[in-house]
Amino acid sequence: MSVEINIDSLTPKFGHKDKSNDESLTELFENNARKRVKKSNTVDKARTDIAGTSKKTVKKGARSTPKGVRAIAAEKHKWLFDPWVIVIAMSIITLGIIMVGSASISIAERNNGEPFYYLYRQLIAAGLGLFLGSLVLITPIKIWQKAGPIILFIGIFLLIAVLLPGVGREINGSSRWIPMGIFNLQVSELIKLAMVIYLAGYLVRHSKNVRKTIKGFFMPMVVLAAVAVLLLMEADLGATVVISVTALGMLFLGGVRLWQFLVLMLIMAVSVYYLIILEPYRLERLQSFMNPWADPFDTGFQLTQSLIAFGRGELTGVGLGNSIQKLFYLPEGHTDFLFAVLAEELGGIGAITVIVLFAALVSRIFVLAKKAEQVKHIFSAYMMFGLAIWIGLQAFVNIAVNMGVMPTKGLTLPLMSYGGSSMMIMCVVIALILRAEHETRFKYPLGSPFWSALSGKKRGQEGGQKSGSQSGQSKTTKKSF
Repeated sequence: MSVEINIDSLTPKFGHKDKSNDESLTELFENNARKRVKKSNTVDKARTDIAGTSKKTVKKGARSTPKGVRAIAAEKHKWLFDPWVIVIAMSIITLGIIMVGSASISIAERNNGEPFYYLYRQLIAAGLGLFLGSLVLITPIKIWQKAGPIILFIGIFLLIAVLLPGVGREINGSSRWIPMGIFNLQVSELIKLAMVIYLAGYLVRHSKNVRKTIKGFFMPMVVLAAVAVLLLMEADLGATVVISVTALGMLFLGGVRLWQFLVLMLIMAVSVYYLIILEPYRLERLQSFMNPWADPFDTGFQLTQSLIAFGRGELTGVGLGNSIQKLFYLPEGHTDFLFAVLAEELGGIGAITVIVLFAALVSRIFVLAKKAEQVKHIFSAYMMFGLAIWIGLQAFVNIAVNMGVMPTKGLTLPLMSYGGSSMMIMCVVIALILRAEHETRFKYPLGSPFWSALSGKKRGQEGGQKSGSQSGQSKTTKKSF
């Protein structure tokens, strides 16, 4: 006897669709099993990526988990600040302090009765510079952007003040310093930083005008001309050239039209020529540079002694502390001609090492500036470009003067030569670069809660405004200056 069963009569009538019409029960079970296996494999792969066994991009399934997010953030934000800039800058500072101590022993003993007088002062300046740098590291870049015109105004005011009798201090015929108690403030160092910050902000606020109109290009030139005149009144042609070339480099990177750039270059070249030939002491320096051995005991004395130092150093040097030229033969051996003493004591190897360190520092700053530009931190990019040009140019000029490639100029070797103002300003410069790089990687940069509370803004609001404030797209930004 056979029994027939009507399957349709056994189907529950609760409004559910019978899936057996589309596929058999066996196929349904197989499909479900494949889905479970695929899901399990995805989870296992995500866990493997989170554990750090793979450096490839984490799958979407892992990104949605808190651990995945933390793992990605930890890899991207491993360093709070760029380690290359820190290591290179600290290496230069350390080497500079050692050489200042070595080069200044004799002159410090003669002038002050203390062999390490200049070394102690340089250490104090470096300590103050690191303190100021630590404050800069927790200060948002947008504050520097907004304060650019104010800093420039303060710098111009000090340039005028240093020329007033009883305010400025005259050394070797130049009035460049304002006594500040334990150290003398060299205003030209401050105005270099002020011009870079101001020009970076100007290029953000007036980017279109700089590229397309003469007025946009003319305005920063008026400011530059005023600063240059004040610096020349102090008899500081070296600082004038450094500031002018740095400004030209920033304008060129800002997209100024080529013919305007070339015309300005021509005007500056003619101006420098006449500034040299109209001042007897500058013309004398140029003539002694062309042939220092014509008068080695008068006009060519400084350069010939520097060349002797390079010759004595040869490849490996005479040894740290064993320089002969620093024993009252080479004037300013611990300031402008520190590189010559270094080449004598540490040889060609030491001199090349210093050159490589500066080249690496400038190259790294350019790389960080390009990264800032890619993430639309335009002000940070322009500022870092300007600071890199400044450091590279001043280091090049100082080294070239020491080697007899350029006429003598009163420019220090950045981060190395003796000078409280130069050391402190350069520490601030390095800190600005580190802060700008830090903000390109972190949504909520270091110190943001403090500054948010100080300004009355919430943390989220500040984070939402970070790109707008730096790209110059904020509607509240003034475009007058």
